Amino acid sequence: MRSLLGLCPLFLALLFGAAPALAGKRVALVLANSSYQYAPSLANPVNDGAVMAKTLKDAGFEIVESRHDLSALETRRVLRDFADVTRDADIAVIYYAGHGIEVEGSNYLIPVDAKLERDTDVYDQGLSLDRVLVTVEPAKQLRLVILDACRDNPFGKTMKRTVVSRGIGRGLAQVEPNSPNTLIAYSAKAGFTAQDGDGANSPFTVALSKHLTTPGLDVRRAFGFVRDDVLKSTGNKQEPFVYGSLGGEDVPLVPVKVVAAAPMAPVANPQAADIRRDYELALQVGNRPAWEAFLAQHPDGFYANLAKLQVEKIGAEQAHAAATEKAKQAEAERDRLAALGAQKDAQAKAAADAKAAEQAQLAAQKAKEQVQQQAAAAEQQRVNLAAAAPGAVPASTASPAGTSVASLTPTTAPVYLSRLVQTELGRVGCFSGQADGNWNTTSRRSLSQFNRYAGTRLDVKVASTDALDTVKSKPSRVCPLVCEHGFKADGDKCTKIVCREGYAINDDNACEKQRVAKPATAKPATAKRDDGDERPARQRRQAGGAAGGDGAAAGIAAAASAGRASGGGQIFCNGGSCRPVNRGCHLEYRGGGGPGNDANAEVCN
Repeated sequence: MRSLLGLCPLFLALLFGAAPALAGKRVALVLANSSYQYAPSLANPVNDGAVMAKTLKDAGFEIVESRHDLSALETRRVLRDFADVTRDADIAVIYYAGHGIEVEGSNYLIPVDAKLERDTDVYDQGLSLDRVLVTVEPAKQLRLVILDACRDNPFGKTMKRTVVSRGIGRGLAQVEPNSPNTLIAYSAKAGFTAQDGDGANSPFTVALSKHLTTPGLDVRRAFGFVRDDVLKSTGNKQEPFVYGSLGGEDVPLVPVKVVAAAPMAPVANPQAADIRRDYELALQVGNRPAWEAFLAQHPDGFYANLAKLQVEKIGAEQAHAAATEKAKQAEAERDRLAALGAQKDAQAKAAADAKAAEQAQLAAQKAKEQVQQQAAAAEQQRVNLAAAAPGAVPASTASPAGTSVASLTPTTAPVYLSRLVQTELGRVGCFSGQADGNWNTTSRRSLSQFNRYAGTRLDVKVASTDALDTVKSKPSRVCPLVCEHGFKADGDKCTKIVCREGYAINDDNACEKQRVAKPATAKPATAKRDDGDERPARQRRQAGGAAGGDGAAAGIAAAASAGRASGGGQIFCNGGSCRPVNRGCHLEYRGGGGPGNDANAEVCN
């Protein structure tokens, strides 16, 4: 470890050195036309050309040819001479500022001596874009043509049409380069015109000088930043556009600045190989838990510094993603309030929030790009150190691109490897414990559960690199989420089951309608006869029948009331009426009954 620690100052010097690294040959031609003889002069093209020539020279281009206010003949000669320069170049750039015109779908650059009295004059006096593309075609890696020529065409208003149907467009026409690795950048989208700007330079050129030659920045990303700046500075009136395509590798106009390392005589360290393998393993896993696990195992030293840069890169990428999402939400809120016709104060606040979120997004983007460049430079220097100091970092295994995770045995770093496998098992839902690197019964049971649901046959006794590869290849949850009774799986969480009114959770964890218990039926009250009325039931029926009708009922009720008042309680009825039994008397049943024959007789003591 001591030898690796000794390399840290050297590494920092390499990372922040100032001399450019060796790169392929880069050449550029800058053309700018302002003083037109038969059209109004343009104020900015010559200024724009001077700025771009200086920008490319400062970026280390081997050849930067800058010319301005050229006639048609002079322009053709310059293009011919520059074609010879591009034959052994890796990157060739042509920048043009001035007037351009589109006729019948083809684009032409206009020299300062062009008259263009008729529409056909452009074929003789203009220079076709195809002629410019032929000039840069010999370049091996990148062919780039930049046109700040989408201005309003002054010739279109006075030009005579030889054929009425011949189209003369506004701005330039869309193009699709036929040659590979070719990009054509317009200052404004096809069919639109560009602005000269209020200052000495056009908004397009100002943005180009700011972003195009950023060290290590892919040229496509650079034009993306240019687009953002121009849209912002022109109030979304001008949108630069790039046509053509490149491959998957980054193609920066300027490489990352590094210096060559001086060879050193490192002291052999038996732990260096183990640390290197741990680092390369974390590099292939590539997520934050892997780097944090590495730093927990190796908190100091050369590789720890590299790992910290990787953690910073991941953090910057996450911060950029969060800023992008916040900007989208702020923009959506601004549009929503505008659509609803909200109060001006609310709309102004939403617009300010959206603008602030956009600026934060751009800042996060730039921070991410910077950290990515630093991490890439650091990783490149690690590979360079492998060649410069093979005793400290063997060159045959220094590059992560040539290292296979499966080739590392489980004994390389058992605790570290176990921690990585535990982390990945937790990600796919098979391990719920703490990733501490202790491969115990819980860890083995988790890997066994993974085998069951993933259909694999991994050895559960040890945490192997095969297990790490296999588990890491699963993009989402493998083991099902098990929830307690009354809860259900909702993504990666258990949520409580809520039943609607009248339903309850049954043993199967489903909502079931509850049965409402019926109330007990009350038995009808048993009528009790009046103890004071000692008449047999038959006698009472006859008495009631003899009374008959509503009048009899009324007479009985009246007699009953009078009887209660006199204290007897019995009632004597015959065919004529009913009356209370006299006090001290009672009724006796004598039998018979019927019209003219009373069944009851009043007996007095």
